[in-house]
Amino acid sequence: MAGNVLEKFRLDGKVALITGGTRGIGLATAHAFGQAGAKLYLSARREQYEDAGALLGAGYDVTFYGVDLATRAAAKSLVERVVGDAGRIDVLVNNAGIGTAGDTADFTEEDWRATMATNVDAVFWCSQAAVASMRRTGGGTIVNVGSMSGIVSNIPQNQVAYNSSKAAVHMMTKSLASEFALDKIRVNAVAPGYIDTDMSREGMANPARGPMWLDMTPMRRVGQPEEVAAAVLFLASDASSFVTGETLVIDGGYTIR
Repeated sequence: MAGNVLEKFRLDGKVALITGGTRGIGLATAHAFGQAGAKLYLSARREQYEDAGALLGAGYDVTFYGVDLATRAAAKSLVERVVGDAGRIDVLVNNAGIGTAGDTADFTEEDWRATMATNVDAVFWCSQAAVASMRRTGGGTIVNVGSMSGIVSNIPQNQVAYNSSKAAVHMMTKSLASEFALDKIRVNAVAPGYIDTDMSREGMANPARGPMWLDMTPMRRVGQPEEVAAAVLFLASDASSFVTGETLVIDGGYTIR
């Protein structure tokens, strides 16, 4: 007789680190993981929370670290702090990211490097550090937050740096999954479309962008952070135990036309 499928979505006893975990998709993922029983560690670049539990308001086991992940040293230190406190890391969600748009001719070196440092470098350095711990403890899962912008060049805004960074995340996901499959480390990604977060709201309010974005989305609406978080939970849990190297697109159909 088959086991209880719903139990495969549980994360009881698992230690999960979510970068960019205090707002938007990261915060929704923290709620989903907390409901699934995980011990939570959240990081963010700017905010400082003395009581991280109050941020979630649901009695979860949660610890917060304020850190800018733009350097290898910072990413390694964050993972080591989690492992030092919890003894292991079972799930890493690389959610921290920044959105940048601008014409190529006017894009500065500073803007390009800032985009890549957060959206690409931090994903690699956090994954590198987490994999070292996961190999010692018998495996784990990594979920990277990419974007539909790593698959299509969405319009009307020009955003070559952001698009390039998210395409890199998708390929990094495949490469890491291939390299560490025999270590029982699964690596997958989600590629959200326009989601109701701080990153998208300004664009949605722009009369030159918002109506076009919705018109190009077959479902004619933005997604909710919880809709992405549910997919992240699936990929992080045993419910997806035979899935690795995949990028799950969550975009209301934007990329199918």
